[in-house]
Amino acid sequence: MRQAFLMGFLLAGLLAGWTGAASAAEAPASVTVLVAYHSATGHTEKMAQGVVEGAARIPGTKVVLKRVGDVAAGDLFSADAVVVGSPVYWSNMSGDVKKFFDDWQFKFGVFPEFKMRNKVGAAFATGGQVSSGKEVTMLTILAAMLGNQMIVVSGGGAFGASATTEGDSPGIDDKELASAKELGARVAEVAWMVKRGRQQ
Repeated sequence: MRQAFLMGFLLAGLLAGWTGAASAAEAPASVTVLVAYHSATGHTEKMAQGVVEGAARIPGTKVVLKRVGDVAAGDLFSADAVVVGSPVYWSNMSGDVKKFFDDWQFKFGVFPEFKMRNKVGAAFATGGQVSSGKEVTMLTILAAMLGNQMIVVSGGGAFGASATTEGDSPGIDDKELASAKELGARVAEVAWMVKRGRQQ
């Protein structure tokens, strides 16, 4: 009886150790968040840096910061999440950011295989006035991501992080920068959830 008990105890220990080792082997080592932006005055760049800081707060997260014109196909495909920022140009994303999304198909070959499918996406924007089209700009960025079958998330605001850069709030204030950090952290957290889910 004692011998059977000991054998059972040892077997249970071995199984627990094997399960733990298997779980450790399956757990993702890191996630990569690409933050791509266009900035003419430096305001959107400062928000992008806030997104980077927020994402980097989540342990194991690697963050890559690039201007949209410097992003290569490898940057897109190796990223688990992509956050795109744009200044508001006539209530829409800037031409540089639009070209960046056009490059997904015509330069990087994302379509028709939907190579960005199930990656996490998010947006942020800066505009001169309170009502200058920041939400519309973020929605156009998110629409481009949805068209590529990405998983879009918000954070820092209803559609993403945003900042008003003229009038009573020149530049990027602490509250706006905090919203960028909040967006970055949420994107990284969701990217971890998605990556863990894929490996289960």
